[in-house]
Amino acid sequence: MSDRIAAAATLAPSASLTVEEVRSVRHWNEHLFSFTITRPPSFRFRSGEFVMIGLPGGEGRPLLRAYSIASPAYAEELEFLSIKVADGPLTSRLQKIQPGDPVYLGRKPTGTLVADALLPGKRLFMLSTGTGLAPFLSLARDPDIYDRFDQISLVHCVRRVSDLAFRDDLESQLAGDPLVQDQALLQFHYLPTVTREPFRTEGRIDALIAGGQLFGHPLTGPTAFDPAGDRIMMCGSMAMIRDLQARFGELGFNEGSNAAPGDFVIERAFVG
Repeated sequence: MSDRIAAAATLAPSASLTVEEVRSVRHWNEHLFSFTITRPPSFRFRSGEFVMIGLPGGEGRPLLRAYSIASPAYAEELEFLSIKVADGPLTSRLQKIQPGDPVYLGRKPTGTLVADALLPGKRLFMLSTGTGLAPFLSLARDPDIYDRFDQISLVHCVRRVSDLAFRDDLESQLAGDPLVQDQALLQFHYLPTVTREPFRTEGRIDALIAGGQLFGHPLTGPTAFDPAGDRIMMCGSMAMIRDLQARFGELGFNEGSNAAPGDFVIERAFVG
């Protein structure tokens, strides 16, 4: 019996999990990879939500981790972005998956990085570090977000240039996407920034805010945040989120949720 068939034999659906098939895998560098899996016909989610992904663990129990869905809500396949951790209980094995392999998928997506958790506004800023880019890949490819906001700015902060996953698609303003390319050309702005290598934009997101680079594009508009019309989403490192959460609170922004929409949202499931 091949390793792949043996792995499939150890996975079984349950009330909370389905078993899906890996369709593609892309290794961006030695620290980062993305993959797509089949999508069950009954699986519904809002762009920006997360879901549990996993493999069999010890004693037959699933080993699961929360992953933001990187594909938009209409996509036929589900896409995810992950780091590689050599000794990580799940990622040490997940990084070795190949097309055709089985993985667990949770049946119930959830999360607060969704448009419904924000009040209406004019400018949407999606601030991310590392794999915190994933939910914003979903949102940026969803036509609904362009109907809700006049301008959408996606900031992605990483350590190295090779960590800028999906850079080509984002720099092209999603050219080739049949559902959003026309709106994205007029409304979408992508700002990548690197902290440990030379790049055209360098520094952490808080430094870009302080230095004005965050507002250095014609699409961005006014050069300061205004709770009257600006809405903000944040996903990534806990340090970034906590620092900016405090900054936006001082500026008069109120945190939103699914139950009570506000001016900014974070994904608390990843913050702790």
